[in-house]
Amino acid sequence: MNIVAVLSQKFNLKESYCNNIIGLLDEGCTIPFIARYRKEMHGSCDDQVIRDFSDMLTQLRNITKRKEEVVKLLTEQGNLTEEISKQIDDAITVTEVEDIYRPFRPKRKTRASVAIASGLQPLADIILKQAKDLDLIAEAMKFINAEKGVENIEQALQGASDIISEIVADDTQARKDLRDLFWQKAKISTEWKPEKDEKQVYETYKDYAEFIRTIPSHRVLAVNRGEKEGALKVGFIMMPEDAVNCMNSLLRLFVKDNVQLDMAVLQKSGVFDEKNKESNAKSKESNENLQESSKKEKSLPITKVVSLCRVNEKKQKQKLTLNEFLIDAVQDGFGRLLAPSLETELRSALTDTANEQAIKMFELNLKPLLLQPPLKGKVVMAVDPAYRTGCKIAVIDANGNVLDKAVVYPTPPQSKVDEAIKDLSNLIYKHNVNAIAIGNGTASKEAEIFVVKLIKSVSVPVQYAMVNEAGASVYSASKFGAAEFPQYDVTIRSAISIARRLQDPLAELIKIDPKSIGVGQYQHDMPQKRLGDVLDGVVEGCVNSVGVDLNTASVPLLARVSGLNSASAKSIADFRAKKGAFKSRTELTDVPKLGGKAFEQCAGFLRIPNSKNLLDNTAVHPESYPAVEKLLKHFNIDANSIKDGRLTVLPTAIQSEGEEKVAQICGVGVPTLQDIVTELQKPGRDIRDSLPPVELRGDLLSIEDLKEGMVLNGVVRNVIDFGAFIDIGVHQDGLVHISQICDHFIKHPSEELTVGDHVKVKILSIDLAKNRIALTMKNIDK
Repeated sequence: MNIVAVLSQKFNLKESYCNNIIGLLDEGCTIPFIARYRKEMHGSCDDQVIRDFSDMLTQLRNITKRKEEVVKLLTEQGNLTEEISKQIDDAITVTEVEDIYRPFRPKRKTRASVAIASGLQPLADIILKQAKDLDLIAEAMKFINAEKGVENIEQALQGASDIISEIVADDTQARKDLRDLFWQKAKISTEWKPEKDEKQVYETYKDYAEFIRTIPSHRVLAVNRGEKEGALKVGFIMMPEDAVNCMNSLLRLFVKDNVQLDMAVLQKSGVFDEKNKESNAKSKESNENLQESSKKEKSLPITKVVSLCRVNEKKQKQKLTLNEFLIDAVQDGFGRLLAPSLETELRSALTDTANEQAIKMFELNLKPLLLQPPLKGKVVMAVDPAYRTGCKIAVIDANGNVLDKAVVYPTPPQSKVDEAIKDLSNLIYKHNVNAIAIGNGTASKEAEIFVVKLIKSVSVPVQYAMVNEAGASVYSASKFGAAEFPQYDVTIRSAISIARRLQDPLAELIKIDPKSIGVGQYQHDMPQKRLGDVLDGVVEGCVNSVGVDLNTASVPLLARVSGLNSASAKSIADFRAKKGAFKSRTELTDVPKLGGKAFEQCAGFLRIPNSKNLLDNTAVHPESYPAVEKLLKHFNIDANSIKDGRLTVLPTAIQSEGEEKVAQICGVGVPTLQDIVTELQKPGRDIRDSLPPVELRGDLLSIEDLKEGMVLNGVVRNVIDFGAFIDIGVHQDGLVHISQICDHFIKHPSEELTVGDHVKVKILSIDLAKNRIALTMKNIDK
């Protein structure tokens, strides 16, 4: 396999670019560094493309590695032929490689291995040759051997049949053909076990079936979870004629006389009809929300179809003709070995695909959540709601420093509202509080009602926002939380975290495991290492796209910077504590355990706002400082004009002279020149400033205040496979189904919506009993 050629085609990149990216990755360069500072080497790919490129490179290398292992194993066994070697070379997936190796893989004890040990492999080989004059009985008699456990003709023929069945199940072409047929014709089917599902979570899947080629990822994960919890029994079903076609496909591979099973003959038994009546009765009871295509119709479990088709099952093997014997062996191989194996394999493939989709959804939601605009210059009071233990309060200044703390009891059972208003009013006046952050956990509804009363009772302007507190308790109980605020207990730390999430979401959220942030679906069912790797990549990308203040960043935040880890981040923090604030990026080279490679990778992403060198507060990498000097000198520009923001004429001057010419004068490529100019125009800029500001509220609606047709402004809180949840200010998020997002067809809600988007929605329906709100974004003005 030519890995570079495959990657080039997949990502539509020049092979030279692919080679460059591979080389940079192998050198230990981080993805943010490659994306930002090596654009000339890869054609200005963004970090997500390079991340996907890296993932596929790993997959292709794993396939190559497995091919090498299989070739080595087959060589040691003496089974490697030119034909097999070519098949391995041509394979493009691990599944194909494993199919090729499957017949030669050492197996645990099976019926076939017992038969082979009894010396019956030659008999199976003779039968498979299908000579016209073959006498089954005469041949079988030659292999009777009491010492090897073959005492009669029936045992000899049964052993040969078992060997042939395993050959059928292991055959590469047979597996490929049947895998394709299963993918087109098989359905995943569920039976609900209400006695195992007390809350009736899975009642929707009472009698559910859907083609495996069309089942959406979120239903795969729901079915898997239901099966894991014992609430669902899951299997594959297929129309009888489709299952018979599968067997006939196998017979064409293994029976020379082109013998085929006749469906019409099989149907005369009436067994299919009886089973179909039962299946149709169940389908009528199916949940109304299920698609018509998902009903079980006349489908049956595949192995059941095979069993019903075993027309020779009761006939002794020594009374079978050669063709009947082969049909029987092929059917046994299909029903007992191949079908269950493919079902397991395809279930695994469906799960892998669904996991990747769910991880991708988490990834898409996490990025805009982390990049929410910070609430700058505000003194924030946090309310961490609770019932019995009261609401924990923390007040922090505009820089995130704790000013005060308290505990009040405005929620049931104490309901000391007046006392809580008095205490918190005093804190608002004392510290000039501008905003209140309310955690969205237990008792948040009651806390929100209380906060609205509090705001109305004070004579200064104060607004509030609901803050997702997912993971706040994880942070408060963590070693870092304890180290950061040893003087406070976990409840106050949690309140501090809620306040800081409103002030600077990115700086606070990176302190917890990304999996603990509630913007995904089924995240606890995902392969945790893969999920962790992907989400860590998102966090890394967000942190480095924003940049980090070298003199104020916490150790967890520094550890997310390109080229740094927990150890080097701690070394930087210790150096900073001992020597004082960094005055320039070059001082990083004095930090113990921070080598040249790490400096190269991290320096451009670290900012020093008060440095004498204004470039230290930009995304311009130190390696490009000489290029900036040449640029300014060429156009006779005073460096002080960078700070004063007087470089607006620079882009026009460069365009008039020609970007390529100016880039050549500066000794950099055109993409790097463009990035330099952008940074010089707005030194110290925060990319989050261009996003819609934080939505602050001053009053409250409840779900009881809503009416159908009401139009409201909302904020997207979570995007999932079948829609999006919108915060419309009533504590309970409403759901916009994918069909209600826009007038044109979309495959996924993420094509139109992103977490944090401000949208206008209309109420479709309200279910007070189930606390559900259905919304639409279509025909808002009608």
